[in-house]
Amino acid sequence: MLIVNAQILPVVGEEIAQGFLQIENGKIVSLGPMAQAPADRERYDAAGALALPGFIDAHCHLGVCGDGLGIESDECNEMSDPVTPQLRAIDGVNPMDRCFAEAAAAGVTCVLTGPGSANAIGGQFIAMKTAGRRIDDLCVRFPGCMKFALGENPKMTYGEKRETPMTRMATAALIREELYKAREYMDKRARAETDPDADAPDYDAKLEALVPVLRREVPAHFHAHRADDMLTAIRIAREFDLDYVLVHGTEGHLIADILAAEGARVICGPLLTDRSKPELSHQTIENPARLARAGIPLAICTDHPELPIQYLPLSAAMAVRAGLDKTAALRAITIDAAQLAGVADRVGSLEAGKDADVVLCSAHPFSMDCTIQAVFIDGKQTGV
Repeated sequence: MLIVNAQILPVVGEEIAQGFLQIENGKIVSLGPMAQAPADRERYDAAGALALPGFIDAHCHLGVCGDGLGIESDECNEMSDPVTPQLRAIDGVNPMDRCFAEAAAAGVTCVLTGPGSANAIGGQFIAMKTAGRRIDDLCVRFPGCMKFALGENPKMTYGEKRETPMTRMATAALIREELYKAREYMDKRARAETDPDADAPDYDAKLEALVPVLRREVPAHFHAHRADDMLTAIRIAREFDLDYVLVHGTEGHLIADILAAEGARVICGPLLTDRSKPELSHQTIENPARLARAGIPLAICTDHPELPIQYLPLSAAMAVRAGLDKTAALRAITIDAAQLAGVADRVGSLEAGKDADVVLCSAHPFSMDCTIQAVFIDGKQTGV
């Protein structure tokens, strides 16, 4: 199939004023100016629309926090144990949730979704597409990351029960303890594979889930709003040599120079919410711009359902209004979001070899009069 007569903004590479996208078996095969378009193919006439890569929400709870069904559809937090790395989003996401259709209609074609932040270690996220019925078929990467949480949420969840962790110290201690156990478990298993006299450790689902994190095969995503929580995350990541990303980073603008010096990466958001709890007291829409000016790699997220996922492009547009460079904002919901979500080999830009996730817009997506004209996920047009 060919998408023709499109103004192509590939995010990576030069803009094409009037061009085509060649799609085969769900992948982009080639793209270029219309003069080079292959002949005799099924065509979709974009009629001058702007073609962009599908938008990516690098942190949300889509399908885990179901829409409108209360406790029946709430799979977000297993609040019976503050340490649950063995939980898998792939077992909890409901791809039939209507918010998937709302995401796709808004051009959000890929998300990193999973457990919430009630637990010090919440479980494994999944990177997935937003159109389809079977999560196994929608999976882009699993595990996408391991969710850790610092600050107010674990403290409040278990403090109300008079159980640990009731303080930030206890939350960090639980994370360290489990990572140390996982390191010991990993070392014992390695010795048993080479030494016939060494006993292999008994299977432990929690520790098994953390071994790929220690091996840097799965990134650690740390929920952290306050500056001190972000620095605790960095301290733990350095201690265990983790590949880490800071999620939310609400007070990042207060320590942008420190984060830059540490080489931290930040997923900002949700940007369009109230200050619903104390650790959001320094929330500002200018946070992404200040982080970007410090040279910090960043993405913008909705944290759906905290902010409905269809407002991801609006969040990026408002960040532009608050000082973020327009190109950086677009990258923050496309290629840079893909990189922080660990899926840039598949999505995030319009390039040959990548998934054919394409959004056709009537204008730039940050324009208030922009309408989504068509969305393709893996080369298949979805309902808009």
